[in-house]
Amino acid sequence: MIVNDDRDWTAREFEANRPHLRAVAYRMLGSFSEADDAVQEAWLRLSRAGAGGVDNLGGWLTTVVARVCLDMLRSRKSRREEPLDDRAPEPAGEHDPEQEALLAESVGMALLVVLERLAPAERVAFVLHDMFDLPFEEIAPIVGRSSSAARQLASRARRRVHGSAVPEGDLAARVDVVRAFLAASRDGDMRGLLAALDPGVVLRGDPAVPATDIRGAEAVAQTFCGRAKGARPALVDGAAAAVWAKDWVPQGVFAFTIREGSIVEIALISDPDRLARFDIEYLER
Repeated sequence: MIVNDDRDWTAREFEANRPHLRAVAYRMLGSFSEADDAVQEAWLRLSRAGAGGVDNLGGWLTTVVARVCLDMLRSRKSRREEPLDDRAPEPAGEHDPEQEALLAESVGMALLVVLERLAPAERVAFVLHDMFDLPFEEIAPIVGRSSSAARQLASRARRRVHGSAVPEGDLAARVDVVRAFLAASRDGDMRGLLAALDPGVVLRGDPAVPATDIRGAEAVAQTFCGRAKGARPALVDGAAAAVWAKDWVPQGVFAFTIREGSIVEIALISDPDRLARFDIEYLER
């Protein structure tokens, strides 16, 4: 536990590292609120352990945040709250809305959707190495693998991320698939829905609100049949999507993964932090 004489110094050092820690956590979790939880947990652990004997406090904190995020990715459940008396006071600090916007813009919807399809260890290894240049020797103990295995995790994730890029010429065709899917959904046209869906399609809920995935064209078609009346086709961060909005304020985004003219995955994004920062271009009024 940090003694009073050391607390001010520790708090100042933590604040100096906060923007970096939050950037790491946001890229791993895709949610500012969850990222703040991870950063707060790092502060609690630092408060208990103290900074004595830590040569590289920034590296130590990055490792702690990465491990916390890995646990959150694995569970996607609310972190257990500790008793109030056991909590260390969080160092004062305000979030910069402009910096939040820049951070959100640097990780667009398309990338976040791809990252959410990665296994937790793959996502952590990819983010730490490809986005923050952490060497695999330091990533290995975080994900509980050898250095070579951590390298393989990042490599596998990299192939999936880069393989998800959408050629510009395909965008119009993907928008047409989304339009056809929404029209069939509104009309209760099961045949039209099944025609738009890959047999192995997966419907995923928002990771911030854990829910059971729905798999298979029949089950997904039944879920949407006669619904989506308020959803509109749109470009979200340049990708074909559908947006459900109330008075033009987005309440949810459906991100589609489309291959060879069929929808293979639909991901619902409803986290307000993320919705507020998407670049949305409605294709229908």
